[in-house]
Amino acid sequence: MDYEAQLDKALQRLHDEGRYRTFIDIERRKGKFPKAVWTRPDGTEKEITVWCGNDYLGMGQHPAVLAAMHAALDATGAGSGGTRNISGTTVYHKRLEAEIADLHRKEAALVFTSAYIANDATLSTLPKLFPGLIIYSDALNHASMIEGIKRNGGQKRIFRHNDVAHLRDLMAADDPQAPKLVAFESIYSMDGDICPMEAICDAAQEFNALTYLDEVHAVGMYGPRGAGIAEKLGLMGRIDIINATLAKAYGVMGGYIAATAKMVDAIRSYAPGFIFTTSLPPAVAAGAAASVRHVKTAQHLRDKQQEHARILKTRLRALGLPIIDHGTHIVPVHVGNPVHCKMISDMLLEHYGIYVQPINFPTVPRGTERLRFTPSPVHTPEDIDRLVRAMDKLWAHCALNRAQLTA
Repeated sequence: MDYEAQLDKALQRLHDEGRYRTFIDIERRKGKFPKAVWTRPDGTEKEITVWCGNDYLGMGQHPAVLAAMHAALDATGAGSGGTRNISGTTVYHKRLEAEIADLHRKEAALVFTSAYIANDATLSTLPKLFPGLIIYSDALNHASMIEGIKRNGGQKRIFRHNDVAHLRDLMAADDPQAPKLVAFESIYSMDGDICPMEAICDAAQEFNALTYLDEVHAVGMYGPRGAGIAEKLGLMGRIDIINATLAKAYGVMGGYIAATAKMVDAIRSYAPGFIFTTSLPPAVAAGAAASVRHVKTAQHLRDKQQEHARILKTRLRALGLPIIDHGTHIVPVHVGNPVHCKMISDMLLEHYGIYVQPINFPTVPRGTERLRFTPSPVHTPEDIDRLVRAMDKLWAHCALNRAQLTA
């Protein structure tokens, strides 16, 4: 085989389909988020406004988080020193897990290097703990959940997105004695829609199934203390395993699960993705703990973020732009063509200093390509105004459809 030719062919295919992904050189500046500096290919710099970040509340810049990280770095140095089983468990990791367990009102929590690893490691390990386990997975679950379920060697069933009737039919067709688990997300990040959580919990209870909830795009953002949609709906007690991230609304890095002490102990003891991975640096764990602790009482950040999302959606809708609105903080604007999507993204950056990445296949199905805006509490009214005016001009320039999509 001509390996070089095969690589050329694979990369050219992405170019031909208009979905080759280009990284730009971007540097966030402390205390100025969502402003950043873009270094162009020619070496010149331009100030830009980030509109596609997942630091939803701007906590990556918060003084309490930075102070905690500086203190831990000065006290311990850079790395953790190893895996949690060898030398990488520190007081910082234990404090972080205590904060997370308290947040979700669970007995225990377990921190991983990312929410992707937490999903993959946990879902691939559960069949070892429950032989014969059948996992029922929402069709639009995140790639990390899909990968974990694929690798676990057990049985899986895919139910149509948010379709509880289909889920019930699948569970009813299986052996009533078989162990079961329903895996789903609270907020699906590409459309911003919310799952029918109570109905899913009811179905799981009827068929004696465990519940596994990914709250990655909801923690920090919803509920009286930011524990997510399950807290907002009063359903945390009906969720057996909660997965979430420390890298979005909490602005740092890492992922975790929260569950009973016995469940956490079993995952800790059996999951290769946990056992064989070097733990988070203590400074990162300290910053994440400070962020979780602060956001528990920072309702003003949640309120301001939701206000900015409502304003942006209202103004884009008034222009006839095809936004997808499910009432959450995520603001997708449907383009429907990968080439056009990339072109608008490039023009927003070059001409208006607005940074938003195109979302193309395989992240979303072909024909549903979009720009995905994530307003934060630290975006200003002027930032919103500049974005809306730029989108209006570019939509006209590119002669794109202004017919409103149905949410």
